[in-house]
Amino acid sequence: MSRGNTILKEEKVFKDPVHRYIHVRDRLIWDLIGTKEFQRLRRVRQLGTTFLTFHGAEHTRFNHSLGVYEIMRRMIDVFQGRPHWNEEDRLLCLVTALLHDIGHGPFSHSFEKVFDTDHESWTREIIMGETEVNAVLRRMGNEFPREVADVIEKTHPNKLVVSMISSQIDADRMDYLQRDAFYTGVSYGHFDMERILRVMRPLDDQVVIKSTGMHAVEDYIMSRYQMYWQVYFHPVTRSAEVILNKILRRAKYLYLNGYVFNQAPTHLTPFFEEDISIKDYLKLDEMIIFYYFQVWEEERDEILADLCSRFLHRRLFQYVEFNQHFIMNEWAGLQERFKAIGIDPDYYLDIDFSSDLPYDFYRPGEEEERMPIHLLMNDRRLRELSRASDVVEAISGKKRTDHKLYYPSDILHTPGQENEKREILEILSG
Repeated sequence: MSRGNTILKEEKVFKDPVHRYIHVRDRLIWDLIGTKEFQRLRRVRQLGTTFLTFHGAEHTRFNHSLGVYEIMRRMIDVFQGRPHWNEEDRLLCLVTALLHDIGHGPFSHSFEKVFDTDHESWTREIIMGETEVNAVLRRMGNEFPREVADVIEKTHPNKLVVSMISSQIDADRMDYLQRDAFYTGVSYGHFDMERILRVMRPLDDQVVIKSTGMHAVEDYIMSRYQMYWQVYFHPVTRSAEVILNKILRRAKYLYLNGYVFNQAPTHLTPFFEEDISIKDYLKLDEMIIFYYFQVWEEERDEILADLCSRFLHRRLFQYVEFNQHFIMNEWAGLQERFKAIGIDPDYYLDIDFSSDLPYDFYRPGEEEERMPIHLLMNDRRLRELSRASDVVEAISGKKRTDHKLYYPSDILHTPGQENEKREILEILSG
């Protein structure tokens, strides 16, 4: 597997605020970092709209991808010379760690919902298509790009390699938890990664943890649980996502109905027409999206202009807790009242759902089967984590769901149609 790769005469290092230094010795990795597709990740934030809640959350997919690579490099250092580890898989692991997010678009998840795209399929397209990344990978052989794509898609036959980048305790999660905690400034998300790396062991088809490392893994699981509910699902961040979603939907609606924009949305036209090439996809980043939002703030269409203004100047929607009783009895009436005061509920009223399963073990036949974390006991037997840990057992398989209803509170408190607006506020207050 070393064909097509050489060792750099001098090691390259990136100064990193989370891992201190990121070390690169392989020419293959260095050249991949230099491709325009990888450099584009500098212009895609890691946490989408979270910067509107935590002002420090400006870090990018570029930072994160380098961090995942560095953790993978350290995992391999621990695995070297141990049974079940094949040194020929080293470059495959490093490359998949580096490229696993290369298909993310601007504000990835909101963007994907509106335009029905999928960053994982774009990751495969970029790795397999006519790109600089593909040209660098093919130096390792014509089949190497496919191998990399298969590992990222979790279809590669080498399940040990797959588990190192995609499992309940992998290089990807260990980087983003620490990185997101660092940049948001929260105290959650921190765990003893050095300890976890020291107790990781390769087995036939998965990475396992020495039983002596159980408490470090407990800390990691709880950190992940807290990060989801304190950072990733923060209601202010979700409010910004709701508005972002509405902007893109409005722009698409206007385009498809013949609206003439002051400046043609050239970069977005392929997405509106659902005819997207790799070249079109790679041209789009968050800088381009922000440019259009600034242009659209001056548009004649009042809804598009208002939504862009709200996003750019952080005039976000307010939220209330939502329940099923409400949707059965009040939802239709609330929409009608919005229309009555001249507010289009399709763009100014939204129900948002967030849910997370902090840790689960394998349940055959379920939609998302999850390989559990296994502890390697002193007698070489494997024991599933929640069977040994009371802390993990307490949260295993427990899916927490959060429902919120978002609306423009400022409009409801402006003068005019006071009686109608009061009725709406009474409904929203429950």
